[in-house]
Amino acid sequence: MAASYSEITGWEFILDYKSALIISQVLGYAFSKVVGIKVISELHPVQRGKLLILLILASHLALVAFAIVPAPYNVAMLFFNGLPLGMVWGLVFSYLEGRRLTEVLGAILCVSLIVSSGAVKAVAAYLMLEWKIPETWMPATVGVLFLPALFLSIFVLSKTPQPSQADISARKQRIPMSAKMRWRFLGETNLGLLALITAYVFLTAFRDFTDNFAAELWQALGHSEAPHIFLTSSLPVALVVLGSLALLVFVRNNYRAFQLNLLLVAAGGVTCITATLAFEGGAISGITWMIAINIGLYVGYVPFNCLLFERLVACTKSLGNAGFVIYLADSSGYIGSIGVMLYKTFAQPNLNWLQFTQQFCYATGFACILLMLFSLFFFTRLSRNYYSRSEHITTVAY
Repeated sequence: MAASYSEITGWEFILDYKSALIISQVLGYAFSKVVGIKVISELHPVQRGKLLILLILASHLALVAFAIVPAPYNVAMLFFNGLPLGMVWGLVFSYLEGRRLTEVLGAILCVSLIVSSGAVKAVAAYLMLEWKIPETWMPATVGVLFLPALFLSIFVLSKTPQPSQADISARKQRIPMSAKMRWRFLGETNLGLLALITAYVFLTAFRDFTDNFAAELWQALGHSEAPHIFLTSSLPVALVVLGSLALLVFVRNNYRAFQLNLLLVAAGGVTCITATLAFEGGAISGITWMIAINIGLYVGYVPFNCLLFERLVACTKSLGNAGFVIYLADSSGYIGSIGVMLYKTFAQPNLNWLQFTQQFCYATGFACILLMLFSLFFFTRLSRNYYSRSEHITTVAY
């Protein structure tokens, strides 16, 4: 969030108002992700476009209600904003999965997440500083500005052709998953998937914390009066992440690509740790540190949102789709985000934003390294079980 919400009339609780807003919205996300485990995995392609539009409009109405309803009651409106938004990612990615170019398309989609986060914060800060838009009306105002581009994007997505026979041969056909199919996939991946999801919980919680409290972090680093910093600092992150992930499209063997995804996540952890050590030692500036830890964070975070699970599904024997695994991980990740917010507020109330971020960076970095090493060892059996291309060609009618 670009706003600090530090002077809100009607809020008289121990938990600060901004933290309450974030927890409320993340609770909406988390609940939506839990529901999405079933809904997204079972969704038929013809239902996607209309559902996307309905979800976006519902989320924006909640932002309007947030501006109208006074505090403390408007905190609940952020829950209703997060509730429909939690389904959007899975719907969008369902257009892209199961293709030979999924890495490129997914990397572009994920990089847009990085850039748009910075762009939205820059626009929001500009609206509040230059147009004097009140903090409570800022989210709805920004949303209106971006709605036309969003609807255009949905229209373009709706024209995306179905995966070709060559795509199906390379990545397996993606079909709606029944409960029995979901349990079969979990039985095949079990402890390895648990390790992946645990790493993703750390990454999601760290990503949400640094994203939601970016304004406070930049203020602590001495850049509170520069709205453009949100966007300019995200551009090098986007370029590095896009370049590193798009190269995976050239790896045809799904198991090898899956291994490389795991190594990328571990490399992201190493980057976070190294950059924080350098910053604490005075070797790099605050801006360089923020860019570096965000590169490490997103190099680890982005693969989980599409590429890593896309390849995992492609090299298991279970039929289904990546949306199921993504939502299983997402629901866990957002619950972790709530836990971190509560921990910071009640267990470490005197620790400033910068110190907490540094400690969190170390924890996330080491978790990624250790859990990815375990996953590499556990999933070696996939290379032995890797089945022939002829089995990929099997198709199932919707």
